[in-house]
Amino acid sequence: MSQASSSAQPVNNQSNNDSNDYANNEPDTNTAASDFNQNTAINVDASEVEKFNNLASEWWNKTGAFATLHEINPLRLNWIEENVKRGFMSADSSKTAEMGLAAKKVLDVGCGGGILAESMARRGADVTGIDLGTENLKAAALHAEQSNLDDTLRYQHIPIEQLAATHAGQFDVVTCMEMLEHVPDPAAIVEACFTLLVPGGICVLSTINRNPKSYLFAIVGAEYVLRLLDRGTHDYAKFITPAELDKMAITAGFTRQDIIGLHYNPLTKRYWLAQNVDVNYMMAVQKPLA
Repeated sequence: MSQASSSAQPVNNQSNNDSNDYANNEPDTNTAASDFNQNTAINVDASEVEKFNNLASEWWNKTGAFATLHEINPLRLNWIEENVKRGFMSADSSKTAEMGLAAKKVLDVGCGGGILAESMARRGADVTGIDLGTENLKAAALHAEQSNLDDTLRYQHIPIEQLAATHAGQFDVVTCMEMLEHVPDPAAIVEACFTLLVPGGICVLSTINRNPKSYLFAIVGAEYVLRLLDRGTHDYAKFITPAELDKMAITAGFTRQDIIGLHYNPLTKRYWLAQNVDVNYMMAVQKPLA
């Protein structure tokens, strides 16, 4: 979720030498997203933040409310890394392309309880996760501490637009997964992702297509029939077509690198990636070198 705030609020004390320029405020995890100054909080749906805050205890329960995210995470993690390798190779960057996520500075936007952020840190990335759900961040920080990832993973309670204003061009990779369909202005999020990246950097976005099939599968099927997600998790009107996301990315300054669909068979309970992007999909885009 994204929203403007007066200051960055780390929710743990994890840091390293590359990240000393982040906010040094004392942790304040009792500040709810709905308490932000609404004069500047222009890109947040407080009800969406609260929805996920209320499920914070479920983040690391692999059979709970976020079981689906745990199951698809290896697929999306590998796809992210493949695009990072390809992107840095094409950019002829000084970063070692074949290392993938290793040694890259990564920002995970709308990180929730840290499922993706942790997996990227385990691949050797230096990861910062940001979110506006304070309870989500508490769960993420606690699990990171228990996983001994203190040196390479940290979390902050800060909107991406505010981070972009102070940390432009400081990340090699930005991920924003399953979040764009939950904010009032997704284009502003995409623009902030562009600002935060180094030239040649890679951004990976995921969201849900908007069409009758996606309504049937992502809402009726996933929320009401199969109960893979809690009812009310998604609002069909906020779904984003690939053409719309492509336009947001191009307007921000990105070039398209790749797009892929995420699929699920409820009978075999198997997830896989394929070219069809009718429902869930991921898009990798790159910030030009110049």
